[in-house]
Amino acid sequence: MSGVRLLVGTRKGAFILTSDERRKTWDISSPHFAGWELYHLKGSPADPNRLYASQSNGWFGQIVQRSDDGGASWRTVGNEFTYHGDPGTHQWYDGTQHPWEFARVWHLEPSLTDPDTVYAGVADAALFQSSDGGESWREMAGLRDASGPKWQPGAGGLCLHTIILDPTNPNRMFVAISAAGAFRSDDGGQTWKPINRGLRSDYELPDPDANIGHCVHSIAMHPARPNTLFMQKHWDVMRSDDAGESWREISGNLPSDFGFPIAVHAHEPETIYVVPIESDYKHYPPEGKLRVYRSRGGEEWEPLTEGLPQRDCYVNVLRDAMSVDALESGGVYFGTTGGQVYASADGGDTWNTVVRDLPSVLSVEAQTLP
Repeated sequence: MSGVRLLVGTRKGAFILTSDERRKTWDISSPHFAGWELYHLKGSPADPNRLYASQSNGWFGQIVQRSDDGGASWRTVGNEFTYHGDPGTHQWYDGTQHPWEFARVWHLEPSLTDPDTVYAGVADAALFQSSDGGESWREMAGLRDASGPKWQPGAGGLCLHTIILDPTNPNRMFVAISAAGAFRSDDGGQTWKPINRGLRSDYELPDPDANIGHCVHSIAMHPARPNTLFMQKHWDVMRSDDAGESWREISGNLPSDFGFPIAVHAHEPETIYVVPIESDYKHYPPEGKLRVYRSRGGEEWEPLTEGLPQRDCYVNVLRDAMSVDALESGGVYFGTTGGQVYASADGGDTWNTVVRDLPSVLSVEAQTLP
């Protein structure tokens, strides 16, 4: 029988939640790396038992962990993230220049075909690659070389938080950086171009049509449609049908077009999910109602509320805290800053609470198990 494994990163450790294909009852592990911030955990598509985790602590720094047995055991791998050459400076909040300083790994993206190859998005924003299971890391410096000195941090810092690998073209990659924008490589990460045409940031940029400086929160892609991208921006939900060359707004009838995560149904490339929050300083759902919104391509959105709290709910859902599985009925999952993890086994029509009282959830990744 198939099943699902949820890899949940929180402010105080990681948790592994497992269920069979019915997804009605869940086994919940004790915390891994208790007391540490786990910004992101993700499993290899090439080997579901190969997991990578980013462990961080203000006192003890950054640690990358690897498991070869589905999370039953872990070992520390390489943690040397050194910028290539002389990294120089980038813009700071006040427009002055600031040196590049490594702080943490925000996102880990294993290769689609090789369990030993994994990419890391870090703060200050840069892209690193390991080809030996995380034992050593090298910066893919072409990304910063293109426009790095112009990048400026968002409220959460200057972080590379999204990495998307094109399953039809091993040389094509997409990344997103807060608050620099989205970028694409067509040559395996050697060179990069900004892909921000059509984005507007009237409140953040003096030039609202600027090609660099947009605060992109998250990007999602369906593997069967690699030229179609969906974006949750600081404000606006956006769509591109030409691999990011141009974008158009699809916020439609959403109660707010501010939010962090965006996800695409595993079997329906036009079905997308977002979780609107009130504003960029009120990080909670409009009207205190926790609603996931679903659209068939954008513009028209429907609230999905059955099983979710519809009063007095003031949690947030962060950019890496929503995921989907590949089971036939299409599961959708998300975690909140209040420590709840919710699951839908029917594409969002109904929701169940998997667990209520975890530490604040930073990331949720769903693995579909054979």
